[in-house]
Amino acid sequence: MTFDFTPEQDQLRDAVRALGRRYGHGYFVEKAKAGEHTTELWAEAGRLGYLGVNIPTEYGGGGGGITELAIVCEELAAAGCPLLLLVVSPAIAATVINRHGTEEQRKRHLPGLADGSQKIVFAITEPEAGSNFHRLGTVARRDGDDWLLNGRKCYISGVDEAGHVLVVARTEDSSTGKLKPALFLVPTDAAGLTRSKLDMEIVSPENQFLLYLDDVRVPADALVGESLDAGLPALFAGLNPERITVAAMGAGTGRYAIERASEYTATRKVWGGRSIGSHQGVSHPLAHAAVQVELARLMIQKAATLYDAGRDLEAGVAGNMAKYAAGEAAALAVDTAVQALGGAGMTTEYGVATLLGAVRAGRIAPVSREMILNFVAQHVLGQEKSY
Repeated sequence: MTFDFTPEQDQLRDAVRALGRRYGHGYFVEKAKAGEHTTELWAEAGRLGYLGVNIPTEYGGGGGGITELAIVCEELAAAGCPLLLLVVSPAIAATVINRHGTEEQRKRHLPGLADGSQKIVFAITEPEAGSNFHRLGTVARRDGDDWLLNGRKCYISGVDEAGHVLVVARTEDSSTGKLKPALFLVPTDAAGLTRSKLDMEIVSPENQFLLYLDDVRVPADALVGESLDAGLPALFAGLNPERITVAAMGAGTGRYAIERASEYTATRKVWGGRSIGSHQGVSHPLAHAAVQVELARLMIQKAATLYDAGRDLEAGVAGNMAKYAAGEAAALAVDTAVQALGGAGMTTEYGVATLLGAVRAGRIAPVSREMILNFVAQHVLGQEKSY
């Protein structure tokens, strides 16, 4: 057992940290409040190869795994730039296409995902289904050689920035007559696909949308994989990378908040000549938050290592635990940082309250803490399924 990263992974961490700090949280917040996107940061990260670290070299990527992509997610977040589309495009879409797409789909999409010139977002959540993907109402039906898609999706990130959306739908199995999942690469400008922006109480340059699919026609090769049998494996292929990279982003955000608070409390003096950080009422909560973040980082490392080793079932358990731990730790760290800074913690200038909405959402999405506890109770503790 080792807790050491390779020299190449350490170099990647240092390089991404340097890039993130050149932009910083001020840039992130400025873009978000102006209703703009972090286009410059994304483009530079793509040019430097950071967006494609988990994509095979033959398609223009770095040939690494989710471990490397988690490093990118964490370090940008630790610099105050938690980019949600890193989770959606390189982690989910690129993994699904690489593992279960056709060779033509890999050649068409992976190079652009690797260099950042292309973004593909992910659409699974629906208003009536929630966490139960078995109740998905979006249906794809054959129409000659094409497919027609109908349904609704909600909380879909970054549709306004992407060229394609990876839509999870249900198709009829001709042998059984039952509906089973399938994934489709749908152009965001396809006829019949409309969107409505959701107003969110989160400071983020990435927007959330409702999607409406009304007889959206796509060709046969929009179906991910060689056949409908690829649907369920392709869907699950994206879930572990999603949880691991979301967790990494949460851990990085927690690190950022603790660093900001620690700098402040080490120098702020209001009672004689001692810093406020010398008082245990201030330092102990920060230390406790730091412990929780570090524990989450260890579970993230374990989950990513298992996933990259091809141990999907074990990675599923560890990935869920990592997501739970990081979600809780990030929310604790940001809240503790705000409290330690007092009134300054609520200002935009000090850059911690701007993350409150995001870390609170991290306890809900992409899978809620309650559903993770259900998963652990059932699959780890052997309890009867409760839902």
